[in-house]
Amino acid sequence: MKKIIFITIFLSLFVQAKETTKSLYSRLGGYDAITAVSKDFHIRLKADPQLGRFWAYRGTDGLDRELQLLIDYVCAKTGGPTFYTGRDMPTTHIGMKISQSDWKIFMTLFKDTLKKFKVAKQEKDEVIEFIESLKTSMVEL
Repeated sequence: MKKIIFITIFLSLFVQAKETTKSLYSRLGGYDAITAVSKDFHIRLKADPQLGRFWAYRGTDGLDRELQLLIDYVCAKTGGPTFYTGRDMPTTHIGMKISQSDWKIFMTLFKDTLKKFKVAKQEKDEVIEFIESLKTSMVEL
């Protein structure tokens, strides 16, 4: 009887541990959820009066490719099965003259997008912390 109780307790602890060790990718809802958030965020960025300048003279194909790279990047960085084939963040953003003001708007729009999709606090905090860690490789002014 003790053996059965021990096995039951062990299995329940194993299942609980497995549930808490899910990747951020899984906790965010996987590829489809990340794609939906990325699309919404991309639309907000392009429509913003200050940030829209970065996309103003891009063709549809380039915009579509950029969106796919964003999706792949987020999926890969959060533990998903995607492989990111784009350039690193400093190389991608050098010369764009992204300012502190641009960054502040970028983060506001990003947080608004996460709020729209009702991303849970823990996952939201983890994603925001990661995005904030990229600031020094993107902001020039």
